[in-house]
Amino acid sequence: MSVSRPPSSTRARVAKSLRRLVQFKGMEKTSAAQYRNHVRRLYDGPQGAAIKFSSVLSLHDPLVGRMLSSGQFDIARFQTILDVGSGSGQILKHILRHTTKDTTIVACDLSPQMLRRACERLQTERVDFVAADMTHLPFADNSFDCITCGWVIEHLPEPSPGLKEMARVLKPGGSLLLMATEDTITGALSSRTWKCRTFNRLELKGACEAAGLEWHRPLFLSRFHRAMRLGGILVEAVKPKPATGS
Repeated sequence: MSVSRPPSSTRARVAKSLRRLVQFKGMEKTSAAQYRNHVRRLYDGPQGAAIKFSSVLSLHDPLVGRMLSSGQFDIARFQTILDVGSGSGQILKHILRHTTKDTTIVACDLSPQMLRRACERLQTERVDFVAADMTHLPFADNSFDCITCGWVIEHLPEPSPGLKEMARVLKPGGSLLLMATEDTITGALSSRTWKCRTFNRLELKGACEAAGLEWHRPLFLSRFHRAMRLGGILVEAVKPKPATGS
């Protein structure tokens, strides 16, 4: 006897309700300043210290490394790179591995303690570490030809301030490697763990375009992640060059 499945629209509504039930909602219950301080305490503390292990267990760390080493996102073509929300150096270590000593690399994070962890972990003089809020980056306009931002933008109640700042310091023609938590069941679980929000792909694409960053192409950690809609939203976004007269 065959068992009929509920219509796809019903399954979608159930999944959406489940995501809403699980997802972290703390941003809605506090001011932006209070939430910012909460995030800093979270990452200054033991949960932040565990990131280097959890990123390996989740496979984010090795798979991002493979994405860079395979050329799916060719980090070696850039000369000036800013890593926003560097944490304990999960992405930084791969950037260092696939760039030359002549590449300028700057790492920034809201948590000074996370930067200290990254500095101790990487043991390199090739990186400048800067404690900074991604909504107020202490860099001049058009300073970098590449920005990497891995699972950080979801710590803003609204992504626009962070995206506009990254667009401001990115050179025309430069690329942003953006990775964010998606509004899936696994994303909702991650949001509860790390006290952040999630994004719908169309919502995040619209926010990027409003900030002056055009989605160039989607990226995936693996074929399995693409098929199962896992790993979050990964995309290369580009700051367009000014139009020239004919």
